[in-house]
Amino acid sequence: MTGHVMVFAPAPQLTVTIDQPADETEIHLHPGGQGVWQARMIKCLGTPVVLCAGLGGEIGQVLEPLLAGEGVELRVVHRESSSGGYVHDRRGGSRNEIASVSGHPLTRHELDELYNLALGEGLGAAVSVLSGPGDPALVAPDIYRRLAADLGSNGSRVVADLSGPHLAAVLDSGLAFLKVSHEELLRDGWAADDSEAELVRVLRALHANGAEAVVVSRAAEPALTLVDGEAFEIDMPRLQPADPRGAGDSMTAGVASVLANGGDLALAVRTGAAAGALNVTRHGLGTGRPDAVAGLVERVHLAPVGTDRQDRMTPDELAHRTTAS
Repeated sequence: MTGHVMVFAPAPQLTVTIDQPADETEIHLHPGGQGVWQARMIKCLGTPVVLCAGLGGEIGQVLEPLLAGEGVELRVVHRESSSGGYVHDRRGGSRNEIASVSGHPLTRHELDELYNLALGEGLGAAVSVLSGPGDPALVAPDIYRRLAADLGSNGSRVVADLSGPHLAAVLDSGLAFLKVSHEELLRDGWAADDSEAELVRVLRALHANGAEAVVVSRAAEPALTLVDGEAFEIDMPRLQPADPRGAGDSMTAGVASVLANGGDLALAVRTGAAAGALNVTRHGLGTGRPDAVAGLVERVHLAPVGTDRQDRMTPDELAHRTTAS
């Protein structure tokens, strides 16, 4: 099993950004969407990545060379229907969305082709990341259910960053790792409130339903995780944000990168947290320097839920504890 990652990104988007960092207005075109940002960060961390995507229409024609320029290995199903995208104006420091199109749902034939493509690539990868389609109507949850089950039962560790029906569809497939936000858990009825006790209960419920390890991000609050059956708060230094978006996708990417290279879940979660924290200091989603991520990993601690700050374990103490268990 090679140490690379397959990212299933069924519906990438074209992002058009209007910016003015100095005196002149600039226009930037980039590929975007959850899977693209995850693949970009995985590559930044030095792990080879294959991106499986469906592209179509005029937007797809623009997206394909942009994706090829990301330095990832691109595998494409060409669609007859159009891909989606958005335009936003970042002049003045805040993000103002001007226009957005979701694109068209993939047809049955297109989904069959994309499924076979992702399955073939995922079977040769150490880790497969299942990223959401942006608009849930673009890809049916059953595609995710079958892909997670087929990959997991044939030796690829499956990492999912999903919510709603797509999350429910993959849970009993034996996920190695699940990342979800507390807002999504509240919206989808998993959690009754955002208290720590309630979110820890949900962590355990998600684990009982099939996820080996889980991270619940909590916006400005420290994320919570369940590793080796124990609930932890992810304690890390605060950094000044340039753009608060993209931390969760970078966290998932960090986890996938470590698992693909044989690291354990505790190190994977700490690396994911470091990658997510670093990403918000930058304007490019899914970007970061691997040396900066490595420097932050040593400052990330997993604290058993309920412990006082002064009692929190160092990385060496945590490694000894998880090895002993």
